[in-house]
Amino acid sequence: MASFVNNLLILFIVFQNICLGFRSPLSVFKRYRDTTRSLSSECLGSDRPVISLGLSDFVLDIRMPGVTPKQSDTYLCMSVPLPVDDEAYVVDFKPHASMDIVHHMLLFGCNEPSSTENYWDCDEGTCKDKSNILYAWARNAPPTRLPKGVGFRVGGETGVRFFVLQVHYGDISAFRDKHKDCSGVTLHLTHQKQPLIAGMYLMMSANTVIPPGKKVVDADIACHYKRFPMHLFAYRVHTHRLGKVVSGYRVRNGQWTLIGRQSPQLPQAFYPVEHPIDVSYDDILAARCVFSGEGRTTETHIGGTANDEMCNFYIMYYMEAKHAVSYMTCTQNANPEMFRNIPQEANIPIPVKSDMLKMTHGHHEETKDTDKSSSLQQAKNEEEEILDQYFHIEEAVEWPGLDLKLGQVSGLALDPENNLVIFHRGDHVWDENSFDSKFVYQQRGLGPIEQNTILVLNPSNAKLLLSMGKSLFYLPHGLSIDKNGNYWVTDVALHQVFKLGADDKKPLLILGVALQPGSGKNHFCQPTDVAVDPITGSIYVSDGYCNSRIVQFSPNGLYVMQWGEETSSGRARPGQFHIPHSLALIPDFSQLCVADRENGRIQCFRLETGEFIREIKHKSFGRELFAVSYVPGGLLFAVNGMPYPGEAEPVQGFVMNFSTGEIIDTFIPLRKRFEMPHDVVASEDKTVFVGDVHARAVWKFASTEESETIVEARLKNNSESTDPVKKQEKHLVQRASTGVSFVLITTLLIIPVVVLLTILVFIRWRKTPVYGGKGGGGLNLGNFFASHKGYSRKGFDRLSTEGSDQEKDDGTDSEEECSAPPPPPALHHPQMSR
Repeated sequence: MASFVNNLLILFIVFQNICLGFRSPLSVFKRYRDTTRSLSSECLGSDRPVISLGLSDFVLDIRMPGVTPKQSDTYLCMSVPLPVDDEAYVVDFKPHASMDIVHHMLLFGCNEPSSTENYWDCDEGTCKDKSNILYAWARNAPPTRLPKGVGFRVGGETGVRFFVLQVHYGDISAFRDKHKDCSGVTLHLTHQKQPLIAGMYLMMSANTVIPPGKKVVDADIACHYKRFPMHLFAYRVHTHRLGKVVSGYRVRNGQWTLIGRQSPQLPQAFYPVEHPIDVSYDDILAARCVFSGEGRTTETHIGGTANDEMCNFYIMYYMEAKHAVSYMTCTQNANPEMFRNIPQEANIPIPVKSDMLKMTHGHHEETKDTDKSSSLQQAKNEEEEILDQYFHIEEAVEWPGLDLKLGQVSGLALDPENNLVIFHRGDHVWDENSFDSKFVYQQRGLGPIEQNTILVLNPSNAKLLLSMGKSLFYLPHGLSIDKNGNYWVTDVALHQVFKLGADDKKPLLILGVALQPGSGKNHFCQPTDVAVDPITGSIYVSDGYCNSRIVQFSPNGLYVMQWGEETSSGRARPGQFHIPHSLALIPDFSQLCVADRENGRIQCFRLETGEFIREIKHKSFGRELFAVSYVPGGLLFAVNGMPYPGEAEPVQGFVMNFSTGEIIDTFIPLRKRFEMPHDVVASEDKTVFVGDVHARAVWKFASTEESETIVEARLKNNSESTDPVKKQEKHLVQRASTGVSFVLITTLLIIPVVVLLTILVFIRWRKTPVYGGKGGGGLNLGNFFASHKGYSRKGFDRLSTEGSDQEKDDGTDSEEECSAPPPPPALHHPQMSR
């Protein structure tokens, strides 16, 4: 017995050590909280600097620890360690500051801060090593939003182990009441790898001198770019009082493309780049700040005080993860002569109202009965929504648009107001009698479609907002909408491309010759789709069912070039097409992606040259891929065709990571079923519409992305509990409970099994001859469980976490827009599958 007891003790000790070896994710944050400096009780949210959002995500609150600056133009810094050791990504920022108190804030990432104090004068420096600017805010700016799939990389081997917050207090008259300031920023971080890495490019003049009284002084900055391509999505300008306008440009082959232009006297937020711009090797980045020395009696130099000046142009960009650089600077003027050709807009000041000028510089008249807590009022009323990274596309079953009476739905698009636009064929159909062997339309006697073929719907309730296109088309096909809201459509019967204004009865531009198929510069043969570059205005046409090419035109319709050829026998090579059926223009990467339908793939090309870049192809696409759509931030959506008889790949929608080509999700409808999904379009909020040419229907799909609301700590009344730490700790446990690790769950499941085994062994031991019992055979645990009523292994089986997106198919549905039965695979004629 003594031996058995010893064995039990050893088993208990080993088990206890194993359990202690598995730490809850909550312990990381508890350890962080225990080592965090104690902060002022006036600082909202600072008692709870880290909040777990589950297995991969957490929120980090970075606030000044209750400071009262003693003089104007004070720069104060404080640091917060990254609460995890491994690599993480900052995917969102939320500022907490007011221009009544703060002139501007900067957030740096570094390996070691300049001080270990609660806060310090930034004259001592921000970081001991190299520092990277991650975020900038000034003058009641709205929060910066990173595109989906984009994040600032921190932790791990990046060298960013600390965040350093720098706050510039310009005018301290707001501190006459001696209150303490808790301005700062909240970060949303995730451990999920981001395909695109964000960075900051700072253009800064270092030696500009502004003579007193001089009306116009230019500060020019220019650098050659010598790295992998980067994609610009936001910008910020910064000067002090003398700045009138700041402009930034990409210069390529002598052509100036505006990145952003703004008055530095307006709220100095990060503003989105209106048309996303890529910067490639050997491009030039150029910026100009325009100052005026009027009203000054002495020279003004570049410096850190409000009486000095600054000329900064910040660019937020992202790069593919494998090439990413987090921070770059430009402080020189590599080519002064080039600024003779700078666009005239860069020299024109942006007028600002005098009251706005007064407010943005922090000079305020005294007000009676000043509320001592006014500096905290903004934070007191704030609530913050944090979206986790999981999402899944499902049909929005409440959307009534599925019940619309439509013809064959051939094209979908979203206009600048995000309204859904449908292009359908009314009472016309494409069948085996529509064309002869030379692709000449045979049903002209029917006349053009008498119904309105273009319908504009409210995307929420499917209410009809506008209809047009009556008596214009014979067989509609592709639809896209440019940045100005013009409709671009193709008609496969007319062999033409049309540009239509929303309020115009006649086309603004027509490409191709009506009813005449051809392969020359002025002809098409059943063109399928059209795309317009939002930056250059260039027009791209996929042509088509009987040509295998992409044709580029100038904004006014002049032929520029073409690329592509018919697929040869064997495996399709890059640049070969078998019905280029749909186009997706990717301005973020200067690429045009083509749904190469009968080759069951997506091909992407460089916009400027037509050079092949890459192919995206998956077995789950099957033999046909009908349509493709891109969402800024890195998501690609597509739909495939019905499987051939005997093949298993179902017809469905796909969500892909554009950078990697990886399939993130698939989706199918819950009501009705896909028959021949012909086009797909998606918005930035992951709302997806699919149009089906056979089902004559449009489905709406939406992300099931769950959001969790983090309510920041409030100022407590005296009547409330005096133990807020326990309440916050309880709240933290509740929030983190959803993120308990798989290892911890497994450990908890093992505990009752071990205890039960111990009891069984003890019972077995009691039945030995020592206690007068009869000996028995060896213990059979399976028989032990099976002997109990209601036993099932179900509780031990692997759980299914999501339903299948695949449907069984008997292969009998037609794959064609015509009504003829499908030919055998070996005799398949793609021209009849429209």
